[in-house]
Amino acid sequence: MLNHYTDFFTLAHPEEFYIGGEWVKPLGDKRLEVIYPATEQVIARPPEASVADIEKAVAAARHAFDFGPWARMSYAERGAKLLQVAAIMQRRAGEFSKSWTAEMGCSVNLAGPGGFSPFALFSYYGNLIANGTFEEVRLQSRGNGVGLVVKEPVGVVAAITPWNAPASLSSKIIASALAAGCSVILKPAPETPLFAWQIAECLEEAGVPPGVFNFVPAGREVGDHLVRHAGVDKVSLIGSTAAGRHIASVCGDRLARVSLELGGKSPAVILDDIDPEQVVPNLIPHFTMNAGQMCAGLTRIIVPEHRHDEFAEAISAGLRSLKVGDPFDQQTAYGPIAMKRQYDKVMGYLEHGRREGARVITGGGRAANLDQGYYIAPTLFSGDNSMVIAQEEIFGPVAVLIKHKGDEDAVRIANDTCYGLNGAVYTSDADRAYRTARQIRAGNLTHNGWTYDPVFPFGGFKQSGIGRDGGPEGLASYQETKVVYMAAAPKSFGG
Repeated sequence: MLNHYTDFFTLAHPEEFYIGGEWVKPLGDKRLEVIYPATEQVIARPPEASVADIEKAVAAARHAFDFGPWARMSYAERGAKLLQVAAIMQRRAGEFSKSWTAEMGCSVNLAGPGGFSPFALFSYYGNLIANGTFEEVRLQSRGNGVGLVVKEPVGVVAAITPWNAPASLSSKIIASALAAGCSVILKPAPETPLFAWQIAECLEEAGVPPGVFNFVPAGREVGDHLVRHAGVDKVSLIGSTAAGRHIASVCGDRLARVSLELGGKSPAVILDDIDPEQVVPNLIPHFTMNAGQMCAGLTRIIVPEHRHDEFAEAISAGLRSLKVGDPFDQQTAYGPIAMKRQYDKVMGYLEHGRREGARVITGGGRAANLDQGYYIAPTLFSGDNSMVIAQEEIFGPVAVLIKHKGDEDAVRIANDTCYGLNGAVYTSDADRAYRTARQIRAGNLTHNGWTYDPVFPFGGFKQSGIGRDGGPEGLASYQETKVVYMAAAPKSFGG
């Protein structure tokens, strides 16, 4: 039984924020509530940032960027420091894992090591920039001079991050922005703020200069002040499409840079030459893990019309075998929905699916024998792609089985959505898989499975976002390009 977060991990400064390289008292008196969703009990009441705290954090980040050493270090120096951070985070991986489980109910099997390995992101970007200068000499097309193409940090970055995988998804922004030389202000989701204290402790121990990293846990209204602040050069959001529209509008008004990793309704396209036993084990985890609370989940399962019942039986049998329950139990496939608001939303979609004529193959309501906690049974509907449950992001352990009449029809259905984040193609023919994947309008596709790798760019088409995280492309999104025209490159160039 988890009664308080300190039953599993501790924080060195639980009553303070990390701003300007110091642990400082909040300037307001409001509190957030962290609720453990398996028991619906409050396990923490950390301080909530106010507008005054936002102002203080922006001033610290602005000063660090404009006058501090971080943006002026060589890439090699910054890379070495990020590798230090990675080593500290890896040493504390168990604490990050426990934080993820305690804050939002992620199963311990998924949460370890370290909650999707946030340290791996710092390690990747530390190594990426360790030997790079990101500078290039080009000959001018007119005359005999050169153009020196250089990359410079975009400036102060506001990182607005979600509750479903807080440490990992926040580190996607923080690590790449710091690698570029930016200063960062992290505003975590108010439901899952505790990991931010852990990240700050790691950066402090590594000796990252004052003001380079700051965090302000707050709700949406206070967070909106951060997004609108003239001292912020770029806003990076990982969150819902609705939040993305709002932030894009605000940033567009003042022409601030923006990156948006948003929602999805990703297709699993199953072609007619592959059998269920080859598909189901690599499909079910990818719409049920983390209780289905992942933007890239394969929630539209598009199957050959003549094999619909075969796949329906195989998938539903697999879902019925999943253990749903205590997230600290090693045998649990997935735990509760993270909060009551989201639980009610998912339950509403289940009812909506029934009303619009979708057939419940399995699940369709609360998980059996679990009277406490926000638990939902793994659910498979049979329906068509025009239904609300096939068009809107549910963010729960729910998928819709949809019939197709052949490869072209499968691609048409896959693309019939406002989203374009992720997808998969299941077939025994690699050439057919590649050909189909190239026709699907999504930023990430996998042959016979679901892959996420931080060395590759991740992001979406259409309303799934703007820009990419991960890989060199993730670093580039926190850089500005400058050209200096000269007669010849100086001796110091590239040093």
